Amino acid sequence: MVIERAEADASVTFESTVDRLRRVAAGSEESVLRFSRPAPVVGFGRRDELNPGFARAVRACAEHGFAASVRKVGGRAAAYHGDCLIIDHLVADADATSGNMRRYREFGRLYAEALGDLGLHAAVGEIPLEYCPGEYSVHGLVAGDHRIKLVGTAQRVVAGGWWFSAGIVVRRPEPLRAVLTEVYAHLRLPLDPSTVGSVDQAVPEVRCEDVEDAVQERYERWARETPVRGTRRA
Repeated sequence: MVIERAEADASVTFESTVDRLRRVAAGSEESVLRFSRPAPVVGFGRRDELNPGFARAVRACAEHGFAASVRKVGGRAAAYHGDCLIIDHLVADADATSGNMRRYREFGRLYAEALGDLGLHAAVGEIPLEYCPGEYSVHGLVAGDHRIKLVGTAQRVVAGGWWFSAGIVVRRPEPLRAVLTEVYAHLRLPLDPSTVGSVDQAVPEVRCEDVEDAVQERYERWARETPVRGTRRA
C-alpha cells in the first residue's frame, strides 16, 4: 500500500481519482492511501442539485468563501476547509462489489478507533439533525454528552476495485457551521448547527498531522490483518 500526502490540487478530481482506481483495479498501480487538505468547498449531493433552493445555496457558499461542487457519490451537502483531512483509499479487490456495507462498518470503526487513540470518545452512528446524515458517520462526545459529527464517509466501486473516502473535521468548525446553516436553510433541510463539530473541541491541542498519523497507523494495521483478494501491497 502506497502512502501519499497531497496539498489541495484542482487536478485531483472525482474523474481523475476514478481513472486511478481503474488502474489500481487492473493491477497497473499499487493500492494507495492518500491524505490531503482541501481548499474550502461545499460538496453537494445529486439530490441537492435538483432542489429548488440549490442556486441560492450555491450563492451562499460563495458569500462564505467556499467553492461549490456536486459529488457523484455521497449524500447531502458537506463542507470542508484546510483544517480538515480527506483520506482516499483505493484498493484492488476481486470481490469489490459484495463488500459495500462491510466496508462502511469496518472503516467507520477504524476511524472511531483512530480518534480514540488521540483521547477522544468516538463512536459510529448517525446523530439527530446532522449534516449529510449517514448510518456510519463517526461522532464524538463533548461537554459531557453532546454529540458532534466528525467524520463522513462515502465509497465508489468499479470492476475489481473500490475507493473508500472519508472527511475528518480537525479544527475550526465555525466557518463550516456558518456556511452549512445557510445552505441547509436554502435547501429546506433539517440541521442542528451544534452537531457540526471538530476533533479539537474534545482534544484542544490536536493537529491535522496527529490525526493523519493515528489514521495511518490504524490503516497499516488493517492492511496487515485483512486479506483483500487481488490486492498487492507495497
